Amino acid sequence: MEFKEIITISLNAIKANKLRSVLTLLGIGVGVFSIIGVMTAVRVLQNSIESGLSNLGTHTFQIQKMPMMAGRDAWMQARKRKDITYAQAQTVAERLTTAEHVGIEGWNGGNTISLLSGEKTNPNVGVAGETPEGIPTNNWTIKEGRSITNNDLIHSYPVAIIARDIETKLFPRGGAVGSQIKINSQRYSVIGTFESKGASLGGSSDNFVAVPLTTFMEQFGKQRSLNIMVKAKGAEVYDECLEETRMILRTIRKVDPGAEDDFSVFSNDSLIGTFNEFTLYIKLGVGFISFISLLAAGVGIMNIMLVSVTERTKEIGIRKAIGARRSNILGQFITEAIVLCQIGGIVGILVGIVGGNLTALAFSVPPVFPLDWALLGFALCSVIGVVFGVYPAWKAANLDPIEALRYE
Repeated sequence: MEFKEIITISLNAIKANKLRSVLTLLGIGVGVFSIIGVMTAVRVLQNSIESGLSNLGTHTFQIQKMPMMAGRDAWMQARKRKDITYAQAQTVAERLTTAEHVGIEGWNGGNTISLLSGEKTNPNVGVAGETPEGIPTNNWTIKEGRSITNNDLIHSYPVAIIARDIETKLFPRGGAVGSQIKINSQRYSVIGTFESKGASLGGSSDNFVAVPLTTFMEQFGKQRSLNIMVKAKGAEVYDECLEETRMILRTIRKVDPGAEDDFSVFSNDSLIGTFNEFTLYIKLGVGFISFISLLAAGVGIMNIMLVSVTERTKEIGIRKAIGARRSNILGQFITEAIVLCQIGGIVGILVGIVGGNLTALAFSVPPVFPLDWALLGFALCSVIGVVFGVYPAWKAANLDPIEALRYE
């Protein structure tokens, strides 16, 4: 009951000075909002990126000329590397002993897919040239029709498998398999459709067409670097498969012993790890700025509480005169500081979650509720209330009751 009474007194004190309390709450709220808002946005982006990067199959890694995530200098240096040729990729596929599938692919973006009747997509469709093994290593699933075969590859047949966005746009009533389409100006037969992969990284994963790699190179040119996708036979041989692939490719490309690889290797885990390392600096930077903001808000709390102690000196004297102990006065003012901080913290948490999840709307991904950061923010507000409320509370608890009663 005593604790309930202290809470009631604290809330009444806050209500009695609304403007002052609001300004104090604003300082706490802004500090907590900056932490929760940014951490929520980072969590949304992390979920989106992890979902997008998980398009590679399990126990699968990819080798390509250019890095996936790198600074400008590293990117410019990587451009000097030699292309990964079709012959090199085929040699890797032939020599690997620990791989279940080895796919080879090339990509070309900004294409238009159209029907012979004239209906067409926007000019933003990706075209993937694939070997038959490229379908499982990309974690694609055939929904209807068939996949690319070695016969398609050998004879460079003009056949295509279309993803959901293309099917929805050009064949809203179904019947895609067996139809004729044009990729830019070249005619292809649709042999299959892919299961939907959904949205990732703020865009669709279903806006592409897959064709045999040899057909792809005939249309878009052979002078290009290709990607090698390797799926290990299991988790237990994944590291061995990765190292074997690197050694084979280094040998083929005549990389000197001790020199760095002249190609990039990435997997779901490595890309997610790279992203987490990048966001760590953002979190540290935001955390530091928010700490300064909360420190300033804490000083404001102390100032307000000192003013409150001065204004309520006579009240403190009366309470002491009728039997209130030092611990009661100390607890009252510390609790008041904590309640003040908690109200500001709750507002900051709620606004931060809403603000951070605006990123989810922008990237068309599910919103998140960062419970860990919300609890941390709530606890941090309590710590600030205690740290910056102790001195005013101590000052109030040590007032001489006789002098306090004389105070006007």
